[in-house]
Amino acid sequence: MSTASNITASAPTAPGRLSRALVLLLVAASVLAAALVAGPRYGLLLLIGLGFGLALEGFRFGFTGPWRRMILQRDPSGLIAQLVCIGIVAIAAFPLLAANPAELKGAHAPVGVAMIGGAFLFGAAMQVVLGCGSGTLVNAGSGNAVGAVALPFFAIGSFAGAYHLSWWTSIGSLPMMTLSGANGLMVTLAGLAAFSGLAYLLRAKGAFKMPPRYVGAIVVLAGLAILHLVVAGQPWGVVYGLGLWVAKGVVAVGGDLSGSTFWAAPGNAARVEASLLTDITSLTDLGLIGGAALVAWWRAGLASPVGKLPARAWLSVIVAGLVLGYSSRLAFGCNIGAFFSGIGTGSVHGWVWFIAAFTGSWAGIRLRPLLGLEARR
Repeated sequence: MSTASNITASAPTAPGRLSRALVLLLVAASVLAAALVAGPRYGLLLLIGLGFGLALEGFRFGFTGPWRRMILQRDPSGLIAQLVCIGIVAIAAFPLLAANPAELKGAHAPVGVAMIGGAFLFGAAMQVVLGCGSGTLVNAGSGNAVGAVALPFFAIGSFAGAYHLSWWTSIGSLPMMTLSGANGLMVTLAGLAAFSGLAYLLRAKGAFKMPPRYVGAIVVLAGLAILHLVVAGQPWGVVYGLGLWVAKGVVAVGGDLSGSTFWAAPGNAARVEASLLTDITSLTDLGLIGGAALVAWWRAGLASPVGKLPARAWLSVIVAGLVLGYSSRLAFGCNIGAFFSGIGTGSVHGWVWFIAAFTGSWAGIRLRPLLGLEARR
């Protein structure tokens, strides 16, 4: 999943059996510690996060790359795999949400001007750094220099976007619209099938080939997403945890968040004060980074590639990281919280996010050469 465009690194040495055993022991100890300190549910959530990281990096499956290949090469394989995975999640999530309305909630949000603009900007920025929400975490965890630089600025942008969210939503938005029940599920599956069919029709000759690793990724990610919904009571998300880390840092150095409607809200203020081990999104984010790092290290030893990029490229990565975080808060989620989990749990805003972000990706792909991140085409 990590990208190495214009980045070179010396080949690392593969870890030995003893060091691998020690790392596995450390991972198990971390999960056990989280369970003992915060409770079994939170230990399981950390384990689920590790599973997401292991699957995304292990199967080399993501969201940014497949969209890029669809736009540049008209290869719909990865995009269709994403839509199939969402469909599997929806088949399980819709009846679960209907049967347990008090215990489970979907990734639902309203459609608005700022939401659409935020999704477009997110789509552009994720192509600049070749990493979306989950992709940036995986890239950073697997030792990719661009992902490692973008991640902290992603977190800062997420915090700032949440801080200003109430102002942006006041510009105007529609009432929250959701699909539910058997009819809603049928509409969702029909929409996923329609977009899959359209992508297939637009393919280049001989471009469509579903590799076995995509099939594995579909099954594992769908299973983990359904398990996450049941254990956490909410769908898989990424962005909130990153902003929360910065909010905790601001408060730790004496900052005041009372000026923000979002961070001063009772639920969010309580999470800022509470242990990080009791925040659902933070645990799965940390697990995702750890899982990706484990796969990359297991394969050949974790490395931190040194980028051979011009200064304007690194500046672009920093700015894009900030935009990723800020815009994802305005858009009520990233590729995971809005697209994957939004559509998978019946949110109409997930469909709007998909269209706006895909359009933004087209623009972002054409920005990369101008920013010194790849050769001009």
